[in-house]
Amino acid sequence: IDALVTAPLSKAGLKLAGHDYPGHTEILKEIAGVNRVVMMLLSDDFRVIPATRHIPLKAVPDSISEDLIVDTVGITRRSLIEYEAIINPRIGVLALNPHGGEGGMLGDEEEIITAAIEVLRAEGFDIRGPLVPDTTFIPEILGKFDAIIGMYHDQVLTPFKMAAFSTGVNATLGLPFIRTSPGHGTAYDIAGKDAADPSSMIEAVRLAVKWSNAISAK
Repeated sequence: IDALVTAPLSKAGLKLAGHDYPGHTEILKEIAGVNRVVMMLLSDDFRVIPATRHIPLKAVPDSISEDLIVDTVGITRRSLIEYEAIINPRIGVLALNPHGGEGGMLGDEEEIITAAIEVLRAEGFDIRGPLVPDTTFIPEILGKFDAIIGMYHDQVLTPFKMAAFSTGVNATLGLPFIRTSPGHGTAYDIAGKDAADPSSMIEAVRLAVKWSNAISAK
């Protein structure tokens, strides 16, 4: 098997069935025996990554660490080089707080983000941040980056899904195999009505084939 493509999974259904996982990503991480995995949503050249994934919003600030950001950026960069053939990926990292924290007036998590960015720059990464979240997704700014890393799920998935809901693909980076999935959930509200749009699932299969071919070509 060259790649794994998974369909949408109900996180509530998992819990009801007695499985204490928030989603596919964590299950595959445990099976693979890796320490860290990264969730990337992508559509063509639009790529976003939440540093924290399926956790309550109130838990995000305490979950942000220098190691988390360094590892997330490192896994993202390696995957962009390996799968997308981007020689020197340009990566943007978002601030957590409004206006980038306003020099500490609106929060100080940006100090942690800045420290991580400085470590990565010293290693030769093409990286910028902390970027102000409410302007980063303007096309003129977004086009300067190959990937944007945010601090929490909705910070990056909301603008991504506004732009690419039907074509977006969820890919798990950091596993020893390729895994893709549609960029949306189960949509039980339209189950059995012949109303679901299969576009994202089709794109997930296409991306798995593309990345498999990229690996085979090496």
